[in-house]
Amino acid sequence: MVQATASHLLVSTEAQCAALKEQILAGADFAAVAKEHSSCPSSAQGGDLGSFGPGMMVPEFDKVVFSAPVGEVQGPVKTQFGYHLLIVNSRG
Repeated sequence: MVQATASHLLVSTEAQCAALKEQILAGADFAAVAKEHSSCPSSAQGGDLGSFGPGMMVPEFDKVVFSAPVGEVQGPVKTQFGYHLLIVNSRG
């Protein structure tokens, strides 16, 4: 089974998510931004979600994690939890 490792941050609005993406694309550290702004408990680890397989996350999240290029910031991705930015760290 394919496994992926990813990091994400979760916020309540698409506008905030887009603004944080701009900061990261301008050079801000993803983990530092996640620690400061993410409402997910994973923020304590800089958004690191560890390793997981298909179907272990919500469908909208899975779709991106298992199709997006590794190492590129993706999002905003809307789920029932809010708006995510995510980076696929590895997949294989």
